Amino acid sequence: MDRDFRIGQIDPRLYGSFIEHLGRAVYGGIYEPGHPTADEMGFRRDVLEIVRELGVPIVRYPGGNFVSGYDWRDGVGPKEERPRRLDIAWMTLETNEVGTNEFVEWAKRAGAEVNLAVNLGTGDIDTARSLVEYCNHPGGSLYSDLRIAHGYREPHKIRTWCLGNEMDGRWQIGHKTADEYGRLACQTAIAMKWVDPSIELVACGSSHSRMPSFAQWEATVLDHTYEYVDYISLHTYYNNRADDLGTFLAESLDMDEFIRAVVATCDHIRAKKRAKKKLHLSFDEWNVWYHSFPESQRIQKEEPWQVGPPLYEESYTLEDALVVGCMLITLLKHADRVTIACLAQLVNAIAPISTVTGGPAWKHTTYYPYLHASRYGRGASLDLQVSSPEYPNKKYDSVPLLDAVATLDEEREQLTIFAVNRSQEGPLPLEGDLRSVEGYQVVEHIVLEHEDHKARNTPERPDEVMPHSRGDASLRHGRLSASLPRLSWNVIRMARAAE
Repeated sequence: MDRDFRIGQIDPRLYGSFIEHLGRAVYGGIYEPGHPTADEMGFRRDVLEIVRELGVPIVRYPGGNFVSGYDWRDGVGPKEERPRRLDIAWMTLETNEVGTNEFVEWAKRAGAEVNLAVNLGTGDIDTARSLVEYCNHPGGSLYSDLRIAHGYREPHKIRTWCLGNEMDGRWQIGHKTADEYGRLACQTAIAMKWVDPSIELVACGSSHSRMPSFAQWEATVLDHTYEYVDYISLHTYYNNRADDLGTFLAESLDMDEFIRAVVATCDHIRAKKRAKKKLHLSFDEWNVWYHSFPESQRIQKEEPWQVGPPLYEESYTLEDALVVGCMLITLLKHADRVTIACLAQLVNAIAPISTVTGGPAWKHTTYYPYLHASRYGRGASLDLQVSSPEYPNKKYDSVPLLDAVATLDEEREQLTIFAVNRSQEGPLPLEGDLRSVEGYQVVEHIVLEHEDHKARNTPERPDEVMPHSRGDASLRHGRLSASLPRLSWNVIRMARAAE
């Protein structure tokens, strides 16, 4: 490791998340008026406390597939006058008790910005630019005065906006071709920035890299929008349905290639247009997702039109946490171009946090890599030169046992190495040349491990898989040494020694 081998400065928004009107993410997740911890607005204080512990800087809202059929005007004004709508994206009943103003208020209490998505499925240019006016204009116009009448005199000043969601997907309400979406997104972006020139916009990239239209979709959309947007989005989820642990642990290699391909496409369009602006990436949906599909799809088919049913509530294992850790490492390896990322999602639905209705909130295994990266992965991302043993794999040929990245926060004089040992056989000895960062010492070696890689936390056993600080990392004369336990997530924290 060398302090001058810098990938880029880490944008705090790399540790963002996502809340959609999906299942119990909102109703029964962040919002449960009858709960013992509920505040005066009905938000669960216990959930807020856990979210604040994570330090989530930005939260994407309200979708997701949900947004493509959502009229934001349904969710503002007196609650007793708000309509109840069928949400055909998730086959649920939307009460609109929580809307734009309520969510902005929740985000403030959580210490997060809002990344607000506009509807470009059933919505249009007018509804999008009207929402910007409602949220961001000080007053004296139709929609800004409507916000004031609803009790919010000060504008929300929302900075980041998504131009729809997954518009290449045939499952999406209002699915469009790349040209159809690109032209609509371009004209919507122009109108939104006329209302508020300070906002930044995210264009929809492919729903995932296996879409038949990838990466032609990105190229076509950016041909239309490059001058008017600031980001293009990426989405991906991984699973272990085949129960092939070696391949599952290697899926971050696919994520790495996905990012590289989108960067190449962005830079191709930049060269084609002879543009000075370098486009950044918003990886605004990423996670592990597969355990909950059978039961959730049964509920949607046999018991539709419920309010807040338990949809896609994953029960995450240690192996899932290791994959999440590898995905975080991959994002940090691309911190020069990926400057926004959103773990999808935050509470109950495919989330690191779960709640019991009327009862406690608790943390899944995946909570801990996310917590550690958010808390300690600050400053600059460093390009480690890694030499590692490998294991053979049919999908990826050969896979390094070690996945690692480092971050250097010079302001706080903190240095952190994040590392995953993918080995199913045993511990991995780690050696590092850190002579370029003299004067540092190890202050903590955190390890997340369990003898059973299928172990998980539950409401009854919420502490079954927990990190500990019994790692053995040491740093002497610029040489780092440690033993990384079998199938483990590791955080080696160093700080400048007091003189």
